Amino acid sequence: MTPSSVEELSDVVASCNRSGERIAIEGGNTLAGMGVPVRAPYAHLRTASLTAVVEDAPTDLVVAAQGGITLRNLATQLAAHGTHIPFDAPLAHQATLGGTLAAGWLGPRRHLYGRPRDYVIGSVAVLADGTIARAGGMVVKNVSGYDMSRLYVGAFGTLGIIAQANMKTTALPPHARIFIAPLPEGTRRRALASVVSLRIAPAAAFWVEGFHQSIDGEDGHEGRLIVLLEGSAALLERSTRDLRSALGRAGVPETQILDTGAREAFGRIVDAYVSCLGERSVTYRISAHGQSLVDRVLAARLLADRFELRADTLADAMNDDIILRVSDLDSHALGAKIAMFDDAFHDDEPGATVVAGAHPQRASLNVWGELPDAFDRMRALKARFDPNGTLNPGRFIGGI
Repeated sequence: MTPSSVEELSDVVASCNRSGERIAIEGGNTLAGMGVPVRAPYAHLRTASLTAVVEDAPTDLVVAAQGGITLRNLATQLAAHGTHIPFDAPLAHQATLGGTLAAGWLGPRRHLYGRPRDYVIGSVAVLADGTIARAGGMVVKNVSGYDMSRLYVGAFGTLGIIAQANMKTTALPPHARIFIAPLPEGTRRRALASVVSLRIAPAAAFWVEGFHQSIDGEDGHEGRLIVLLEGSAALLERSTRDLRSALGRAGVPETQILDTGAREAFGRIVDAYVSCLGERSVTYRISAHGQSLVDRVLAARLLADRFELRADTLADAMNDDIILRVSDLDSHALGAKIAMFDDAFHDDEPGATVVAGAHPQRASLNVWGELPDAFDRMRALKARFDPNGTLNPGRFIGGI
């Protein structure tokens, strides 16, 4: 089912709810590796026809768009008048606005710009009984009481389908520059410490080992450092001098600089968060907040080595996120190890979540990690919003 209007979407959902038919909601399907597939049987509902920009007010720095528009198409329209929304979601040419918000995606520039949910100022959502629920509006400071729009963000479509999102926008940085530096032996800790303590914070900074077919650059003895700078020409020149001096002091002698194609190179890094090697890989995401990023990455790589799995790692130095992709020679070889690895990994990293993987066993893994403290409240919200279990049943944490 591919409704072409909010009203048609409402009718479809209401009909399924009355008949007891479950609905599996699909946007661009770019984050299908997160969570558990909807329990069968179900009706398949796509938002691909809800692609309109409902209102664009660049002078007020706000935009309203339907949930099925792709992030790239929305970004192209916003860029025409010098604005953007920093979603930093994988596969932007395919990812949808509604799906990205529903998944609660956290991008690598959020330390600088904030999270996508921070940009939501209003919404139109279709609830499980077909009700069209409107919240907020097109004015940044218009929310009083409960901010219902943000309730749908990160709920994986289990509380309502985001048919439209009203968003703040911000100025698009005029220039971008990427630095790629192979790390010699004994330099990674000093290099990472130097980057995160720069006077002008980078837009993004990563320590990468592997991902050679996805991310630019070659590893040194201790991987490679990739830094994104954004801003005016003068700011970029000053930041470049500071970064090169910091890396030199850290013992990193060689740096490749990309001006042309810098944003595309950054996009490839973001895409790598969910890149799969067919059915022979599974990708985890963990947070190292308040703990040593380097130690957590090294421990994860050591565990993968213990199970004779290949490990590709991507560490976000500005937000302390770690992406670990484990793989084997083929699907059968991975299948013989992945369940035991998953148990051992969650013993070390209870909060680890699976963000990508096409292996048949992925859904049987501990894809959400340990239950959050607010789980009982989350389950109560689901029961209140969707008592018949119509919308994406079982897709979210704890089988919600």
